[in-house]
Amino acid sequence: MLEVTSEAQEAALGVNFAEVYTNSELYKRNKELINANSQPTPGSFDIYFRTQYSQSFWTQCMACLWKQHWSYWRNPPYSAVRFLFTTFIALMFGTIFWDMGSKREKQQDLFNAMGSMYAAVTFIGVQNAASVQPVVSIERTVFYRERAAGMYSAFPYAFGQIMIEIPYIFVQTIVYGLIVYAMIGFEWTIIKFFWYLFFMYFTLLYFTFYGMMTVAVTPNHNIAAIISSAFYALWNLFSGFIVPRTRIPIWWRWYYYICPVAWTLYGLVASQFGDISDKLESGETVSEFVSSYFGFEHDFVGYVAIIIVGFTVLFGFIFAYSIKAFNFQTR
Repeated sequence: MLEVTSEAQEAALGVNFAEVYTNSELYKRNKELINANSQPTPGSFDIYFRTQYSQSFWTQCMACLWKQHWSYWRNPPYSAVRFLFTTFIALMFGTIFWDMGSKREKQQDLFNAMGSMYAAVTFIGVQNAASVQPVVSIERTVFYRERAAGMYSAFPYAFGQIMIEIPYIFVQTIVYGLIVYAMIGFEWTIIKFFWYLFFMYFTLLYFTFYGMMTVAVTPNHNIAAIISSAFYALWNLFSGFIVPRTRIPIWWRWYYYICPVAWTLYGLVASQFGDISDKLESGETVSEFVSSYFGFEHDFVGYVAIIIVGFTVLFGFIFAYSIKAFNFQTR
């Protein structure tokens, strides 16, 4: 057929098959058929879909959460190693700072106890943020493909990614809190133990969400690691441990108030030592020293808890919005 209808054959025969077809009765009948079938039938409506996606927003959220559940469950290099690292760090800190939480005779005793809190936030928090970045980077690639296929939108994916971290970090906090609280020797009261777990839980949570957020606003997890590490240094500097808030120059004190680590240490120290009336070697009580040197007030612990939760929500929201707003696909 190709040989017969080639331009060379047409030239040899002196026939233009396209012209012959255009002037034929068959062409006229086909045009009439096309025009008739192109008109909608009377009483019909254009195709209309009520929503962009076939399932409701809530169904998309549950499907994404279930997908993330199996993704995490089948990724022991991430989940299991994180628990092993937490257990190791807890035992190491517990032995290094053994029974220092019960010592309240010298100012140095309080510095040592605060050092255990500062070290935990630095080691475990940064490790959580760093370890989640490659996981989110891979999951985001899958999200791009599945969103393009019309399976679900950005916010259900972000919901699943955020919510799946909550139970894992809760177990991580319980493991760390029980080991460290007992070995360091903090005061065994329900309210103080609750505050310790509360601040550690939301601290690990906002560190994890921060790591997820940096991936969402950057093309890949390598760039996210570079950007996030710069902020870790600033957070450590303005955490209130190296230089307490009362001794930070007034023109830099504003950064202390937007530093999440500073509020974590505020909550941990104030909840554990802000109400203790034992005398130090300087003659002032523990609560007075904590208030005068660090600027921590025990009555402000509840507000500190709200601020910590606010940082967690803020980082989670920025992650969700960035996933929706930014598209770093290379093709």
